[in-house]
Amino acid sequence: MFFFITLSMRIFRGHTRPVPAHVVVAIGNFDGVHLGHAALIARLTDAAARLGCSPAVLTFEPHPREFFAPDSAPARLSTLREKLELLADFGVEQAMVCPFNARFAGLTADAFIEQVLVRGLQVRHLIVGDDFRFGKGRAGDFAQLEAAGRRFGFTVEAMGSVTVDGERVSSSGVRRALAAGDMAHAARLLGRPYIMDGQVLHGQKLGRQLGFATANLRIKHNPLPMSGVFAVEVSGLGEQPLPGVANLGVRPTVGGTTRPLLEVHLFDFDRDIYGAHISVRFEHKLRDEQRFPNFDALKAQIAADAAAARAFFEL
Repeated sequence: MFFFITLSMRIFRGHTRPVPAHVVVAIGNFDGVHLGHAALIARLTDAAARLGCSPAVLTFEPHPREFFAPDSAPARLSTLREKLELLADFGVEQAMVCPFNARFAGLTADAFIEQVLVRGLQVRHLIVGDDFRFGKGRAGDFAQLEAAGRRFGFTVEAMGSVTVDGERVSSSGVRRALAAGDMAHAARLLGRPYIMDGQVLHGQKLGRQLGFATANLRIKHNPLPMSGVFAVEVSGLGEQPLPGVANLGVRPTVGGTTRPLLEVHLFDFDRDIYGAHISVRFEHKLRDEQRFPNFDALKAQIAADAAAARAFFEL
C-alpha cells in the first residue's frame, strides 16, 4: 500500500490496507491546490492538532472526470507529484491516493464509507466541501456521512466556499484565468503564481543554435491549461529563484510535437542542469505561441521575447 515518500508526507496507494493510526481527513481532487484548498487544509491541520491525530487527505488518480469522460475532461492544473508537494507544504502528513477505475467508481456510498473511510483511513474526523458527493452515481451526501459518523464513531464538517473579490475560488476559475492569459488573476485565486514542475531533459539543442540555450521539460499536463510565451522564475537551482523566458506548447515553427514541451531560457545562466528537477513559476504572459516563416524570424522574436521578459523583471 505504501509506495513512496515526498518531503515530510507519507503516501499510500489504494485503500485495501489501513493506515497506521487514526487520522483527520479532507477529501478532494485538490487540482491546482488553490486558496479554497488552502483554507480546507488549514482547517484540517487545526482539527488534527486539536484531536491529536495526523492530518491526511484522500485524493484520486486519475481525476474522476478523466475516467468518466476522457475526451471532454478539463485540463489538469497540477500533476499528482505537484499536487502532493503543495499539500505537503501546507502541512498534510499523509495522503491516500485511490486509483479511480471501474472498481472504485462502482463502490456504493455505504461501501465507500466502510471500506475507504473507516477501514482504510481509520477516520476520526472528516472535512469535505459543501458540495461533496460520493459513491456510485454520486448517491452519497453530507447527511449520509453524518449518519455514518454516528454509527462508526467519527465526526464530519463541511467547508464553505472561499471567495476573492466576490468570486468563488475554484479550479475551473483558475483554468479560465490561465486560458485567458491573465496570470495575475490566476495567482490571486491560487494564492501564488501558477507553477509547473519537471525534470530537465536533453532536447534537439535548437535553442543553443538560435543563441538562447533552453532547459527542456517534458510536461505531463495534456491537454495544457494554457500555452504561449511567458516571463518566468525558476526554483530548484539555488537559494533564489532565477528569472527567464519560457515557451509552453508544441513548437509549430520547428516541426511541432504531439506532446507539450516547456522550454525555459534562464538569463545570465550557463550551467549544466540536465537531470535537475525544477519548478517554473509563470509570472506574466508575453504572447501566444505562433508559427514563424523561418528560423531568422523565430530568432528575432525570441530576442524580443527575452527583452520583454527582462523589462518585466526590470533587469
